[in-house]
Amino acid sequence: MIETMHGLPDDVLGFRAVGAVEASDYESVLDPAIEAAVEAGRKVNLVFVLGDEFERYSLGAMWQDVKLEGKPASVWGRIALVTDHGIIGEIVHGLSFLLPGDVRIFAVSAIDDAVAWAAAGPHADDAPAS
Repeated sequence: MIETMHGLPDDVLGFRAVGAVEASDYESVLDPAIEAAVEAGRKVNLVFVLGDEFERYSLGAMWQDVKLEGKPASVWGRIALVTDHGIIGEIVHGLSFLLPGDVRIFAVSAIDDAVAWAAAGPHADDAPAS
């Protein structure tokens, strides 16, 4: 499941993966929060934690993750992946050039640094005028 993290700066969305992550978790938690930020004209600065409680992604969840890349690049700010899962970190690092926004990987022990980094990302008022 995906849980919403609370107590973060206003311009940061935070989520924690717990147990098995399914497509329905994206549909009920992650997607609505991202859509709300986009509809409010905010950049999506995101912290996503894959800590010790995380077990696995279903194939459907992986597909939902890929679908996030279909959002316009202009909506993305900073994406902080917080994990000690080496293989996942390596995969995301290797594919980060394909991802929208600025992506950085943090150790679980550095979650506060990840939140601060994401919070310092671009905001809606940083966008160039059209």
